[in-house]
Amino acid sequence: MSTDPSQSAGLRQRRLLQSVVEVARSVFGAAAASVLLVDEADGDLVFEAVAGEGEHHLLGTRFPAGTGIAGWALMTGQPVVVDDVTENPQFARAAAESTGYVPRSIMAAPLICEGDCIGVLSVLDRDSRPRCDLGDVASLGLLATEMATVLELLLHLRSTPPVAPAAPSAAPDLAVLQRVAARLPTAPEQVAATVTKLLAMADDLLATADG
Repeated sequence: MSTDPSQSAGLRQRRLLQSVVEVARSVFGAAAASVLLVDEADGDLVFEAVAGEGEHHLLGTRFPAGTGIAGWALMTGQPVVVDDVTENPQFARAAAESTGYVPRSIMAAPLICEGDCIGVLSVLDRDSRPRCDLGDVASLGLLATEMATVLELLLHLRSTPPVAPAAPSAAPDLAVLQRVAARLPTAPEQVAATVTKLLAMADDLLATADG
């Protein structure tokens, strides 16, 4: 029994996203981490991967694109760290309560793919170890950048007709992977490990697409 290529690609995308949120949660010692992607049909933000609080029921939940701090990161295209959500006017308490978990702090970074913001990486209630917010923003931003780069590869694979020869599509795929790999030497150790894992998954995607 053959497997639908689109279903296979969708499964790999979910695994890739889940890998990122799990490591993002671990890197920051957070209560939860999630990826929300923009639904092209209506512009809503949809939970596509969740680790930690809400992971068993939030997948598929959606909110209007401008909702809350994640929505602010999406609209502005800028990462943000909010240590006390009660002091931030962008925080949408009603939306948070509807998820079953109201965080004290939120970090959010936009996922920018080919110049367009396609979603948000969000981290809730990172641990209380002494740290530099600017360092956290940089690490979160790097994770979001590399995730968006690999999502760009996934989108490219989805848009390539199955009958297309492998050779013409190899150049853009390789360019995407090279952009990711080039930033590894300057990445924090845990972030670099995450990106290395993403590269391995992307390589698997390419092998599947060519096979």
